[in-house]
Amino acid sequence: MAESAMNKVLDAIDIETYLACRSEHEGKTLALKLGQEMNLGEIDIMFQEFDGFGVRVRLRKYVHKPGAQYGWLAADHQEAKG
Repeated sequence: MAESAMNKVLDAIDIETYLACRSEHEGKTLALKLGQEMNLGEIDIMFQEFDGFGVRVRLRKYVHKPGAQYGWLAADHQEAKG
């Protein structure tokens, strides 16, 4: 069985991009919509900078929030029991 890379993510996945828009508010709306369109579920905007032509944004999707059940730890534990 192929190993899942997603199970090895320690905490989060960040996506950084530039979105063409007319305002900071429109950029935020587009960034959140992008997360929905990518089927990421709940995302956080970690950075946003509007320059007059568009907005540079960094989105974060938490795979494992602090204190969560970590998939990579459970997999390592299973392998050790092997």
